[in-house]
Amino acid sequence: MKVHKIAVIAGDGIGPEVIAEGVKVLEAVARMDGDIHFEFTYFPWGCEYYLEHGTMMPDDGLEQLKKFEAVYLGAVGYPGVPDHISLRELLLKIRKEFDQYVNVRPIRLLQGAPCPLKDVTRDQIDMVVIRENSEGEYSGAGDWLFKGKPEEVVLQTGVFSRKGTERIIRYAYELARKMGKSLTSISKANALNYSMVFWDQVFEEVGSEYPDVVTNSYLVDAASMYFVKQPERFQIVVTSNLFGDIITDLGAAIAGGMGLAAGANLNPERIYPSMFEPIHGSAPDIAHKGIANPLAAIWSASQILDFFGHGDWGAEVLDVIEQVMVDKKALTPDMGGKASTVDVGGEVVTLLSTLQKKHV
Repeated sequence: MKVHKIAVIAGDGIGPEVIAEGVKVLEAVARMDGDIHFEFTYFPWGCEYYLEHGTMMPDDGLEQLKKFEAVYLGAVGYPGVPDHISLRELLLKIRKEFDQYVNVRPIRLLQGAPCPLKDVTRDQIDMVVIRENSEGEYSGAGDWLFKGKPEEVVLQTGVFSRKGTERIIRYAYELARKMGKSLTSISKANALNYSMVFWDQVFEEVGSEYPDVVTNSYLVDAASMYFVKQPERFQIVVTSNLFGDIITDLGAAIAGGMGLAAGANLNPERIYPSMFEPIHGSAPDIAHKGIANPLAAIWSASQILDFFGHGDWGAEVLDVIEQVMVDKKALTPDMGGKASTVDVGGEVVTLLSTLQKKHV
């Protein structure tokens, strides 16, 4: 039996509620398969921990996490803790220190999911965004000069190394080749005359090694328009840290909302743990009410299954998410239903158990 060790940081707000349902689904898969076992270790880190200890995680937090294959993260952020602290001292710290340089965000209109776009079919919204996840605009480089004075100046520096830019673009080309999909680069070279000109140059250089991959390149403003008007243009997308952050939220909006948005932070070489998370926020206004939508967290659980090599189960979990939305028997209020967070997770497990087992 293969034992997968997962660190669980349920986080803040609705994080613990939705992550509990994802864990429930993973445990159900393990029971049904018989040859998989998950070992979960919980860490109480986040904003409440910060308010008590003055830090989002202990000094040896990263050392504690290194022994795990994956990190399952709920949500980060809560009133009373500035966002730049909660984000940088936990989520971004883990991404950077564990070299999770590939951020994978699927944008797929599942059957039964609400879509705000008129006359758009499911096959028109089916893409994977590969976002550079370790440097770029979120590198944290810069300076704050003459603070509080009339001549105050703030410098925020984007960092684009050849290593960082080339490896994320190459990852995207490899994925496009493997899946037989087109690859689109999103940049802004007409205005960002150093970083994005360099990005476009590397995209072309690496592309010379992949003549079989059909490519496109759009400015981010035009790409944003096409996401709404012609989403079928996109199959595999590669872009920088900031642009990837923005366009994947737009992608989530056209593919059913943030309650269905999942993301993986990968260290492809598996030297360090990779991290999986629903990308919605902590939603403190609905925390502890039992009405948070757990489907994004369950989609993240599907990504964990894929990561561990159980792609057949990952696909079945995604199929069941679709079935839940089609049946409409167990949906949370944000999706027009009256079910609780626990009810939705239970419905996913019930539907999984009724599937004919095709696993060895």
